[in-house]
Amino acid sequence: MSAHRDEVDRLIADWKRERPDLDISPFAVLSRITRISRNLDIARRDAFADLETSGFDVLAALRRSGDPYQLSPGALMQETLVTSGTMTNRLDRLEELKLITRQPDPDDGRGSLVTLTASGMRAVDKALEGLLEQERELLKGLTRDQKVALADLLSALAAHLEEN
Repeated sequence: MSAHRDEVDRLIADWKRERPDLDISPFAVLSRITRISRNLDIARRDAFADLETSGFDVLAALRRSGDPYQLSPGALMQETLVTSGTMTNRLDRLEELKLITRQPDPDDGRGSLVTLTASGMRAVDKALEGLLEQERELLKGLTRDQKVALADLLSALAAHLEEN
């Protein structure tokens, strides 16, 4: 029986053999995160179908905002961590697909408001349900307690990285 549980264990063993002078321990966490991320990217593509991840991010931000499911482009940029030009391109595409509308902001003559349409609501809800199904499948090898512990550890790591 192999002592390696996954491919990262094999990589670590190989590096320890070839470079015993180096501390390879970061690979045990971060190489696994990278591999898990690849699987999540594939699951998201499957769940989102015609709706790209970038489109989902915008629609999801609007959906989470609550009724009237409306945000300014600036607020959407903050929610999705993209530049103004990138946001404009995303909004143009979503508007073409009739998933959002844009109208002038009555409180800011120079601003606009982005609103989720009924079609956009259906699209984001369907994509979310598909994503959660895919994500549950990815995590089914863990117990509930393991999922909670892993979420806590990843939260601590993410908080540390966000501070820097």
